[in-house]
Amino acid sequence: QVQLVESGGGLVQAGDSLTLSCEASGRTFSMYAMGWFRQAPGKAREFVANIAWSGPSTSYADSVKGRFTISRDNAKNTVYLQMNSLKPEDTAVYYCAAVLHDYSGHYPQVEFVYDYWGQGTQVTVSS
Repeated sequence: QVQLVESGGGLVQAGDSLTLSCEASGRTFSMYAMGWFRQAPGKAREFVANIAWSGPSTSYADSVKGRFTISRDNAKNTVYLQMNSLKPEDTAVYYCAAVLHDYSGHYPQVEFVYDYWGQGTQVTVSS
């Protein structure tokens, strides 16, 4: 079992920055990758970014590329999402997730392969 707890959400203005954190506990040694997803009101949950639990691999949705940065601190079992130049359309509940299966260098962007999920943290960007 892996437990994930997000923090750092809040209300900001367009153009501001915000950093989300996701602390993992439990069988963290078995994690292959972690990802951030988001769900806006009335919309499906969508991929934002992911990162390998070991190694440098990261990937981003086109909508956040160049504005968001995912990183991790293995010593703290924590993944971060640095969000810059926030836009009203970034308003959503942000979830972190962990996948255990080793996809041999491929880091999936589809939510159904992720095994564990946090409870979500609300990010609201006002215009």
